[in-house]
Amino acid sequence: MAGMPRVFVTRKIPAAGLQRLQAGAAVTVWPGELPPPPDILRAQVAGCTGLLSLVTDRVDEALLDAAGPQLRVVSQMAVGVDNIDLGACTARGVPVGHTPGVLTETTADLAWALLLAAARRVVDGERFVRSGNWKTFDPLHMLGLDVHGATLGCVGFGRIGQAVARRAHGFGMRVLYAQPRALAAAEAGAARHVPLASLLRESDFITLHTPLNPQTRHLIGAPQFELMKRSAVLINTARGPIVDPQALYAALHAGQIAHAALDVTDPEPILMDSPLLQLENLTITPHVGSATLQTRDRMAVLAAENMLAGLAGARMPHCANPQVYATV
Repeated sequence: MAGMPRVFVTRKIPAAGLQRLQAGAAVTVWPGELPPPPDILRAQVAGCTGLLSLVTDRVDEALLDAAGPQLRVVSQMAVGVDNIDLGACTARGVPVGHTPGVLTETTADLAWALLLAAARRVVDGERFVRSGNWKTFDPLHMLGLDVHGATLGCVGFGRIGQAVARRAHGFGMRVLYAQPRALAAAEAGAARHVPLASLLRESDFITLHTPLNPQTRHLIGAPQFELMKRSAVLINTARGPIVDPQALYAALHAGQIAHAALDVTDPEPILMDSPLLQLENLTITPHVGSATLQTRDRMAVLAAENMLAGLAGARMPHCANPQVYATV
């Protein structure tokens, strides 16, 4: 331990990654079930060479100031880094690691689980049975929506969006995608690039896979819900603030769309007095898109590898601010 760089890990992570990290650093792990509060996080990171963070940790100027100039590496166990001030890190010569790729297929699986659950009213049916209301077969009860042959709209078409689209082809679906840049045909496959407004009007199922940034915050709000079919289903496994929660409530409550299925919310976790929780046409899971044993192990290992590379002065396998290497 003596002479090893000090690293603070903001939560318990899978042993596969933690053990790898401990082989090359003096590691302190926050033991709490909840994230360390900002003031505690600032105190814990003071004097550390590395910080291994999660999406629940705000890495900003105040934290970087508290850490001190010896902080050389931030490694996040997530793909998205909207909780990190990348500009501030880059200005200080601090590379920020993240974990793309390893959770692509797993998150796409969860998006499909939510899509199917919403379309076929799986949660409604489960509640109905457990409440003792199932008396007989009823040909007019618990009617859902066909998935096969329907139109799927992917808002954002990176790794996860494309993985969701590949699954859609097995259901014989027509796939549209909306993002600023059209992909080459070899990359997009049978999916068709369209403007966002066209996607919203034409899609039966709309799934969000865009990063959160100032341009995508509340990308889906009241004007967008007005374009959707009354039978449309919205799925969000990206980031909660991409959807305006007040507009979502209004659209679901008024029957402007049929259903929404969310793995992420705004705020997160959702407040227990949120009116959204009173709606029966909403399915929510607690940000578990990457939550499988295998994938969380891979994420932890990659976060550790990013950290160890950064501590050694080498280029990270996956860096969210690669321009930092031109400034150091």
